[in-house]
Amino acid sequence: MLRVIARRLLMLVFVAFAVSVICFAISRLIPGDPAQLVLGPRATPQAIQEMREQLGLDQPVLTQYVRYVSDLSRGDFGTSITTRQPVLGELLSLVPATLELMLAAMLISIAVGVPLGVITAVHQGRWVDTLGRGVAILGISTPTFWIGLMLMLLFYAELDWLPGSGRLDMGLEPPPLRTGLYLIDAALAGQWMVWRSALSHLVLPAATLALATVGTVVRLVRSAMVEVLAEDYIRTARAYGIAPWRITYIYALKNALIPFVTVLGLELASLLFGSVVIETVFAWPGVGSHVLGAILNLDFPVIMGFTVLASVIYVLVNLIVDLTYTFLDPRIQLKS
Repeated sequence: MLRVIARRLLMLVFVAFAVSVICFAISRLIPGDPAQLVLGPRATPQAIQEMREQLGLDQPVLTQYVRYVSDLSRGDFGTSITTRQPVLGELLSLVPATLELMLAAMLISIAVGVPLGVITAVHQGRWVDTLGRGVAILGISTPTFWIGLMLMLLFYAELDWLPGSGRLDMGLEPPPLRTGLYLIDAALAGQWMVWRSALSHLVLPAATLALATVGTVVRLVRSAMVEVLAEDYIRTARAYGIAPWRITYIYALKNALIPFVTVLGLELASLLFGSVVIETVFAWPGVGSHVLGAILNLDFPVIMGFTVLASVIYVLVNLIVDLTYTFLDPRIQLKS
C-alpha cells in the first residue's frame, strides 16, 4: 500500500511537468499582449516595451519556460499580471470559498442521488423508476448556468426567500478565520447570525452545482444496484428470510457503491472546473470567478497556476478513490 501511494505521489511530478508544458505552450499561442493589457490602450510603445522587460516577455520562449519551471519547483507560481500579487497566495486565499461550495454541492448530490438511485432500482419498471430516470436525464442535459439563473429568478427575484449573490449579507463581518469555511468558522465562534446568513447564501449555488452531478449519481447507482440485486447471494439472502431493507442497504448497496466511488471522485474533481460558471452567475468569491477574470484579462500566470494546481488535485482525488476501493472490498488489490 505504501509503495502504491509513494509511486502515485511521484507521478504528480510528471503530471505537473506535462501540464506546465501544455499550458505554457497554449498561453504563448493565444493572441494578445499582456503588457498592453496591463498598461491600457493609451500606453506608449516605450512603456509597453519596459513592461515586457519587467514581465520577462522579451526573453526567448525557452528561457521563459525554464524560469517558470524553476520557480514552480520552489512553489512559486509566478506573479499575477493584473494584481501584481503572488499567484499561489491569491489562489489559496480563494480556495476555502470554492471548497465550501464544492463540498456542499457534493453532499446534496449524494443525499439526493444515492437514495433516488436505490429506490429506482428496487422499484424497477414502476412509476417511481420512470420519475427517477426522468430527473436524472433532466439534470444531465440541462445547462447549469440556465438552472442557476432560473433558481435565482424564482427564489431571489420573485419569492425573495434566498439571497442571490455573495457569501454574507451586507453589514455582516466574516467569522474569525480558522478554516476559511464560513459555516464551520461561524459555528466555532458561536456567531449564529453569520452562520444562518452563510447558509442562506450557499443554498442556491450549491443546489445548482449539485444538479450537474445528481443525474450521473442516480443513473450509476441505479445501474449498479440492478446488477447487484440479481446476484445469487442476494437471492440466497431473500430465501433465508432476511429483511428486505437489510438486503438492500447493507448487502447490495455496499457492493454497488464501488463503481459509484469511481465516478464520485471524478465528479468531485470536475466540480472544481464547473464552479467557474456557477461562481460567476452567483458572484461567489472563489477560485472559479477569479480564474475567469484572469482568462478575460489574459493573465497567463494565474491561468497556468490554476491549471497545474487543479491537475495535482485531480491526481490526489483519484488516489483517494483507489484507496476507498480497498475499504469497500478488501479483495481488490491496488496496482501502481
